[in-house]
Amino acid sequence: MRAEFSSILFDLDGTIVDSAPGITATLAYTFEQLGLPIPSPAELVAYVGPPILDSFRDLAGFTPEQSQRALEIYRPEYLRHGAFNATVYPGVEDVLRAIHASEVPLSLATSKPETPAKLVLEHYDLLKYFDVITGASDDEVRSAKADVVEEALRRLVAIGADVTHTVMVGDRSHDVHGAAAHDVPTIFVRWGYGSPAEEVGTIAAVDSTTQLLPLLLG
Repeated sequence: MRAEFSSILFDLDGTIVDSAPGITATLAYTFEQLGLPIPSPAELVAYVGPPILDSFRDLAGFTPEQSQRALEIYRPEYLRHGAFNATVYPGVEDVLRAIHASEVPLSLATSKPETPAKLVLEHYDLLKYFDVITGASDDEVRSAKADVVEEALRRLVAIGADVTHTVMVGDRSHDVHGAAAHDVPTIFVRWGYGSPAEEVGTIAAVDSTTQLLPLLLG
């Protein structure tokens, strides 16, 4: 296959894995431990994808102090149990394998902190396909998607990759906007957690990996 892009960035939650079961279960545990009513399943799904501190602020209405306390409960529980309560989307491993075989540099670019992101990829034997792993910093200082994309591009350049024609693959509007902040276009995957409105500004939207692969590799 002829590569259409010089390097590729991949989101994780909602793009590579359906991680909602583990994330929402951990969120329910967190709210319970805080002594707060547990949001409905539909409300909890809205937390999946964006940086968790942003979701605590924007969806739960937490103060910075409350968000930090919630994170202290959420993080160890997610690492113990939630990270492995996920499913790789059908066909995604085939896409990652094909990218790796094509020798197009591939970086993860996720708002999930790097430690759990690596755990997930290792658990599903997907880590071997990536040249670079980039996520939020474990202290959440780097969590905005634009900052993650910037760091992913920096790390790709550091290994000698060509980032002049990079593409992002993701499922939420924060993927689109974060990539656009660095003039990186996004291919939107519809099997994730995003709504049709979140496709605005993308160069393509796909329903399956069989549609995605030709866009990436020609």
